[in-house]
Amino acid sequence: MPPEVLAELLGGHLHTLRAAARSGRLPDRAALDANRAAGGRAAELGVPLPALVDAAVAAADGLPGVLPALRRAVAALLAGYEQAQLTALRDASEERRQFVDDLLLGRAERLAERAEHFGLRLAESYVVAAARGLREVEPDRIERDLVARFGSHNILLAVRDGLLVCVVPATLPAAVGEFTHHVRARFPAGWRVGVGRPQRGPGGIVASYREAAGALDLADRLGLKHDVVKAADLLVFPVLLRDRSAMEDLVTSVLSPLLDARGGHGPLLETLEAVFAAQGNQTAAARRLGLSARAVTYRLQRIRRLTGFSPDDPTQRFTLETAVLGARLLDWPWD
Repeated sequence: MPPEVLAELLGGHLHTLRAAARSGRLPDRAALDANRAAGGRAAELGVPLPALVDAAVAAADGLPGVLPALRRAVAALLAGYEQAQLTALRDASEERRQFVDDLLLGRAERLAERAEHFGLRLAESYVVAAARGLREVEPDRIERDLVARFGSHNILLAVRDGLLVCVVPATLPAAVGEFTHHVRARFPAGWRVGVGRPQRGPGGIVASYREAAGALDLADRLGLKHDVVKAADLLVFPVLLRDRSAMEDLVTSVLSPLLDARGGHGPLLETLEAVFAAQGNQTAAARRLGLSARAVTYRLQRIRRLTGFSPDDPTQRFTLETAVLGARLLDWPWD
């Protein structure tokens, strides 16, 4: 730091100390305000704090009886310096959040230029993870921990649509795992993380974010129990929903006979879901349902009699499973 810069910054400070040496009085409010302003300006100029303090103390050399005044003057310098740093950090954090918000919304104004400022290379592939269940959690703590491990150029965190959203390079899958770890440790019960697929470019980040949010929505609609749901594992469902009328027709045609079953359709539908979740293993399905294997076999026989479809036949099993998934997605039965 050039000496003339420090000399200019501390000119008022030196005047305060000389006045104190002559009068024996402590600095007044105006003098202390001027020192706070000088400390803030030093922070803005990037003056190292040790250099500023050293120069401020050196200004007292040869001036008798100024120690009390020096203490107050240096304290004011430090207060101004710290306040300027906190303001700069808040401004940078707000700028970062605004950038991530624009990125997730696909607002392209100066996006590439701003991305470089945050170390983001938009030509590369990125993955977006979104955590639901934020409530009283402070995202800043999670962001600090992630940045400390992976670097600020690899982590972008923001709150969007009630979700805590994390953007990381696709080449850094451990960051998604670490993000999930912090969510698990700090979010209340009921949290869930959705993970989009790796996508390239700013448009890809938007797509990955929408996939992550969509995975959370699908997991709720399907009643999935997983804490972490990946869009890559759920790709079949958007395909199934693309032709809603066809899906409604399938559900109605295959499952409507269950509505006339004694005891209602619910137990039979739950049995099918358990069998499909267990890859056809009826014993495992029985454990999942808290039933005997014989009870599960009996229910499957009833389903076969009512619908004409058997879970034991590969083609019919696919039709049944698709209909069951469609029923969950479309909230069947309809009024």
